[in-house]
Amino acid sequence: MTAGTPQKLLAEGLGTALLLAVVIGSGLMAERLSGGNVAVALLANTLATVCGLFILIEVFGPISGAHFNPAVSLVMAARGELPKGLLAPYVVMQLLGAMLGAWLAHAMFDMSILQFSTKLRTGTGQWIAEGVATFGLLLVILRASAGRASAMVAAYIGAAYWFTASTSFANPAAVFGRMFSDSFAGIAPVSAPGFVIAQLLGAGLAVTVHHWLSPSTARVKAAGSDAQNSQKARHV
Repeated sequence: MTAGTPQKLLAEGLGTALLLAVVIGSGLMAERLSGGNVAVALLANTLATVCGLFILIEVFGPISGAHFNPAVSLVMAARGELPKGLLAPYVVMQLLGAMLGAWLAHAMFDMSILQFSTKLRTGTGQWIAEGVATFGLLLVILRASAGRASAMVAAYIGAAYWFTASTSFANPAAVFGRMFSDSFAGIAPVSAPGFVIAQLLGAGLAVTVHHWLSPSTARVKAAGSDAQNSQKARHV
C-alpha cells in the first residue's frame, strides 16, 4: 500500500529529527566520555551515525524514500522520482526535523534547549570537502542497487567522516540543524552558507557524472537491436 502525502512528510520530518539527534547526541556523549581525545570522540560519533543512518533508511525508506536531505530531494525531483509539488514540503519538514532533532539531543543531555553554535568551519579545504562528501553521497544513492542502498549510504558517510576535512555533513538540513547546537557536532551560522553552496555543487556534479556513466538510451536500443539481429541470424 502506497503511503499518502501526510505519511511521507511525517516520515521525512521524523527521520531527519532522529538523524540529527543521533549525530548531535552521540557527539555530546563522545565528548563527555573521551577525556579530551578528539579522535576517540570522532570515532564514537562516526559509529553511532553509521548505525543510526542505516536503521533510519530501512525504517522510513519504504514510506518517503528516506531522503532526510534537501540536496537528495532536489535531485530526485529533477529526475522525476519525487513529484515536484512535494519538493518544498519535503525540504520544510527536513529543516524543521533537523532543528527539533538538535533540541531533542540537548534535552536528553540536560542542556539549554535553544543555543547557537560558535564552532567556525570555513576555508577552501572545508568547502572542497563538503563538495566531495555530497558528490560521493549522491553518486552512491544514484548508482546503488535497491537492496544495498541503505548499507552503502551509511558506509560511505562513515568513511567520509574520516577522509574529508569537514567530517562530511553532506546535507543542507544537517547544516541547518547543527547550527542550533554549540557542541562537538555544531557549525556556526556564519559558516553555513559556504557549506550549503558546496553541497549543492557537489550534488549537481554527481548527477552529471551519473549521466556520463550511464549508457545512453540510443546505445541501449542499438545494443538490443543488434542482439535481436544476432539471434535471428542464428535461426536462419
